[in-house]
Amino acid sequence: MGRAAFDEVPQARQTFEAADAALGESLTRLCFEGPEAELVLTHNAQPAILTTSIALLRGLNSRCDVAAGHSLGEYSAHVCAGTLAFEDAVALVRQRGLCMQQAVPVGAGAMAAVLGGERDAIEQACAQTEGIVEPVNFNCPGQIVVAGEADAVTRAGERIKALGAKFRPLPVSAPFHSSMMRPAEECFRPHLDAVALSEPSLAVYANVDATAVHDARAAREALGKQVSRAVRWEEIIVRMLEDGVGLFVEIGPGKALTGMIRRIDKDVARCNVESPADFDATREAIART
Repeated sequence: MGRAAFDEVPQARQTFEAADAALGESLTRLCFEGPEAELVLTHNAQPAILTTSIALLRGLNSRCDVAAGHSLGEYSAHVCAGTLAFEDAVALVRQRGLCMQQAVPVGAGAMAAVLGGERDAIEQACAQTEGIVEPVNFNCPGQIVVAGEADAVTRAGERIKALGAKFRPLPVSAPFHSSMMRPAEECFRPHLDAVALSEPSLAVYANVDATAVHDARAAREALGKQVSRAVRWEEIIVRMLEDGVGLFVEIGPGKALTGMIRRIDKDVARCNVESPADFDATREAIART
């Protein structure tokens, strides 16, 4: 993950080296050599994804007008906007991952993707189910993620499948973004409060309410709340479209967000950057916008 950028782009190599220094260990070696079982642990995966994303962003070296990120990606967006220093961000997301993993015992919580079905009906199915189960990612039309207590998620799944929607359990270790993460929010808040935030140089759209954040105080509040609140990605993209965004560039490992954006608006321009091989086409797309 990020190896091509590290090998080919000096700014990317410097980003990985900065992450190693900030964490006091070689995240670079873990990303490139594994073991995978260690890399996928939440407290390692979060700084690894952030570092790879910022390495690619710096390698691309192109301007953007606004930024947003899905869950963890909101931290990358704030590094892009200058709200957070990268070294502070990578240390913060390490703590975020630790707090999230410790909040709920492994096996006590679960998450599942719901494909198809109406949003109101899915919300109602969750509300009618005994125990904690909530919609936690509103990704795009026809794709919502629910999370909560493992048994409650299973029971809600039966209701949801009866609506004609597909219900797919996700291989995750905790019910992220659900109210079960409130202890994680309380654990993480002192770490977030201890870090200096600057005024963002561009608007960053917040996960918790899909509004554009323009100042450091609002950024801190949004980042603190998002640990245990739903990610309103579809609303973010709709708001950005309303605000005049004409090209979306997804930066980082994977291209899930590009697919979600296509389902929200099939006509808007979009591209993704997973390696230096994507730089030229992306720069050309930006130049045309």
